Amino acid sequence: MEQSRSPRHFSAALTNSDIRLFIGSIGFFTLAGRALAVIVGFQIYQLTHSVLALGWLGLIEAIPAISVASFGGYVADRFNRRNILLTTRAASVLCALAMAFISWKMRAGALAGLYAVIFLAGVSRGFSDPAATAFEALVVPKPLTVNASSWISSTWISSAVLGPAVIGFVYEVWGAAGSYLLLAGCFVLSWIFTAAIPPKPQAPPEFQGGVHESILVGWRYLFKNQPLITAMALDLFSIFFGGAVILLPVYANDILHVGARGLGLLNAATSFGALFVTLAATHRPPIANAGRDLLLSVTGFGVSILLFAFSKNFALSLAALFLSGAFDGISMVIRRSMLRLLSPDPLRGRIAAASSIFVCASNELGAFESGMVAAWIGTVPCVAFGGVVTLLVVTASAWLAPQLRMLRFDVHTLERKDQER
Repeated sequence: MEQSRSPRHFSAALTNSDIRLFIGSIGFFTLAGRALAVIVGFQIYQLTHSVLALGWLGLIEAIPAISVASFGGYVADRFNRRNILLTTRAASVLCALAMAFISWKMRAGALAGLYAVIFLAGVSRGFSDPAATAFEALVVPKPLTVNASSWISSTWISSAVLGPAVIGFVYEVWGAAGSYLLLAGCFVLSWIFTAAIPPKPQAPPEFQGGVHESILVGWRYLFKNQPLITAMALDLFSIFFGGAVILLPVYANDILHVGARGLGLLNAATSFGALFVTLAATHRPPIANAGRDLLLSVTGFGVSILLFAFSKNFALSLAALFLSGAFDGISMVIRRSMLRLLSPDPLRGRIAAASSIFVCASNELGAFESGMVAAWIGTVPCVAFGGVVTLLVVTASAWLAPQLRMLRFDVHTLERKDQER
């Protein structure tokens, strides 16, 4: 008979000083990164009044991030993950300063200059994302995985709420150059928090052979693990088609007529919904029936996107985006926990790199897809089409991936229960 065990206290992860520092690093980095994405998108749309220009913005960041990510995972498994993070955080500071300079001068080549800096930021991201995920596993003890995941996700989302919500007001007062300088300061704070985390022992790599073969080891493991690969694919296709973030400047400017301030609130609504559920997950983690809950959350996301697509009322649009964020927040906590619990440490960087490729493809390539389709069939039909595709994808995933559908964890030991006999 299973022993009765009390669930871990909701603030258990916060008693660990290294986790608190890691949360601070993630918080300031996310605040600056999400705010920067809002500002550069709005700035480029004001310069061009073209949804195609927004689509190119996503593609220009995605190409280097996806191209570099697999090698970035290899580097994260072979070299010091903390040092990689410090280097890429410093690169983010330089990129923000460069964008401030370009916006201050604002000459004929400003648009090309902004695109060039975004390309460099994408290269940095290709190394940063795998290193951050792998370094998190060194900072967070396994018993605190799900609790820490909820707090890290909550911090990420809180910053994603605050950054876009505030930066619209900052942009109207200080302009683009002043906004980028403020964000450079936030990147500096992220670097300081990362540097304050003591160096962590990292297991030496167990693989032999060249870079190419080492990278393939991680991909082979991933494709043999049905729950992991299906969860990543589910997120890829739902966000690729269902994500509407890149088109929010069009909704704010041309459909809802709410300007930069309204754009910040539209971005914040999505994140605020996710924040609500991730904070709740620190009390009741959605890991016991992980597979079922993941499929249901993506279904709710698709329905919310359909509602937003046809809304012409600002309050209703905010509510729809809030719900989409809430459902995506559940998915985020489950996927982050799955990535940690189902990945062996020697392969963690390479599996995290594969995950970051899926994320880049869903977000940045999805932004490109949205820009192209919106230019072809219109903004509202494009977003509605994405909602429908999301519902079709989750239906196919539930049917084709029974191991994901049945995936369950013991909330106390974090061991898989679906494989028990």
